[in-house]
Amino acid sequence: MTDPRRRVPRTDAVLADPRLVDAQRALGRELVKTVVAQAQERARAGVIAPEQVADDAVAALPASAASLRPVINATGVVVHTNLGRAPLSRAAVDAVVTASGATDVEFDLQTGRRARRGRGALEALARAVPTAGGVHVVNNNAAALLLAAMTLAPGKEIVVSRGELIEIGDGFRLPDLMQSTGARFREVGTTNRTHLRDYTDAIGPDTGFVLKVHPSNYHVSGFTSTVSVPELAELGAPVVADIGSGLLHPHPLLPDEPDATTMLRDGADLVTASGDKLLGGPQAGLLFGRTDLIERLRRHPAARALRVDKLTLAALEATLVGPPPPVAQALDADVDELRNRAQRIADQVPGAKAVDCIAAVGGGGAPGVELPSAAVSLPEGCAAPLRTGTPAVVGRLENGRCLLDLRTVAAEDDDALVRAVAACMS
Repeated sequence: MTDPRRRVPRTDAVLADPRLVDAQRALGRELVKTVVAQAQERARAGVIAPEQVADDAVAALPASAASLRPVINATGVVVHTNLGRAPLSRAAVDAVVTASGATDVEFDLQTGRRARRGRGALEALARAVPTAGGVHVVNNNAAALLLAAMTLAPGKEIVVSRGELIEIGDGFRLPDLMQSTGARFREVGTTNRTHLRDYTDAIGPDTGFVLKVHPSNYHVSGFTSTVSVPELAELGAPVVADIGSGLLHPHPLLPDEPDATTMLRDGADLVTASGDKLLGGPQAGLLFGRTDLIERLRRHPAARALRVDKLTLAALEATLVGPPPPVAQALDADVDELRNRAQRIADQVPGAKAVDCIAAVGGGGAPGVELPSAAVSLPEGCAAPLRTGTPAVVGRLENGRCLLDLRTVAAEDDDALVRAVAACMS
């Protein structure tokens, strides 16, 4: 009877603790039971006293039922794929919350009849790119290209330059993706040089379309040549331009990054892009182009399998009509203000220094573009504690120091950043 393990409280007794009763409403009974069981095991192992089981379980409860943790992106990479790409604006987050319940996503409240799905988001997208005859949204840019190939080139050839046979994230390659639809790739030119005559010689009765891919995550220099969209548009075959990064209009900081408006004006019949990169919205594949082609894509049987949910539609619309999203704010940030913020933070933490640095666009966009920025410089050993702390802060290692680049940190997160750094340095 002296064995302390016999004094470990029963599960139902621990779950009756008012704090854990409230937690079950927010997190679910099974998750809370798992945390309680872990606390009981610690008591049986002698790590904590049996009387501490409830307190230990309460302290170990997660903040939410999902395992994802919020992160302060201090890497200086504006669109960081591993951190979820574009962070949503407050307006987009509020729209997602609103859309999480019953909504009129496919219902007309005036007539009481079915309505076009996501009409608000589609209308906002059409207004954003008025050069497009029609617009459509699928779940990512790869899906947009997939739908284009299934609709426009089933059993036909897709003519593409060898210099544009890109590999996207996690080892997925464009030729494999497109050929999975039953289309065939007709490669023209060489890795570094492709001429107009290469396309002219390849186009024929079996051509479904000409694919123009922007190499957004690498840069080829030296003895090179490519063919522009206006030149391709004169060849007679449909031209599909994959701009990738989701820029809808020209941006002064990104002069070499193609945008949907210009591509359509230059003669592209269809443009595909990502919603969660430079647009700054949710993950989505955006399609702009000729009215008849967009309608064919929309009516393809696979379009339903590739469609987005109501949360994405809500976030996309709010991104398009609301205030500038975090990506736009980061790109347009004033460097002097970043320096002032870095100095204010460094002044509050012994051992920290404010330094100038260079940020990047990221997300497979604008390779080689350098964005002047400012950072808080810390000892290299701070990187791991910052990543595992609360809030989690992810910086970058450079020249033996851990840099917290403020171009990708919202100003309202500065206080949280100070607390995280102070805890690390102490």
